[in-house]
Amino acid sequence: MAANTEIVRGLYEAFGRGDVPAALGLLDPGIVWNEAENFIYADRNPYIGPQAVLDGVFARIGTDWEGFTAIPEELISEGDTVVALGRYRGVYRATGIRLDAQFVHVFKLRSGKVARFQQYTDTAQARDAATGRAAGSSAR
Repeated sequence: MAANTEIVRGLYEAFGRGDVPAALGLLDPGIVWNEAENFIYADRNPYIGPQAVLDGVFARIGTDWEGFTAIPEELISEGDTVVALGRYRGVYRATGIRLDAQFVHVFKLRSGKVARFQQYTDTAQARDAATGRAAGSSAR
C-alpha cells in the first residue's frame, strides 16, 4: 500500500533531519519495537511505546554516534507490512570506529502508524565499533 510506504519513508526522513517529535508522531502509542538479537541496543527489547523507543534507541544513537544515518535504499510494501532495505553509517564516538552495515527493517502499520518494528543488521560490526575492535574487512 502506497500510503504505508510513505509513512515509513516519512519516519526515515524525520529521523534523518533530527526531527524526533515528527518521528515519534508516526509511532503507534502501543508500538512494539525490537532491535536485532545481539545488537548493542537490544538490551531492553522489546521497547513498548514511543517514549521507550526514544529513551532506549533514538537518544542512545544520538549520544553514541557521530553522523549516524539509516538510509533506506528500497522499500517493499505488502498490505500492512513495509520492508526497508538499506545501510547504517556513522562513527562510534567513544572508539572512532566507522560503521557501514546493511539493514533490513520490517514495519507493521495500523491505522496510519507504525505498530511493530523488527531490525535485522550486522550486529558484529556494530559491536566491534562500540567495543573498539578492529573492523577488518567489514568496514568500508
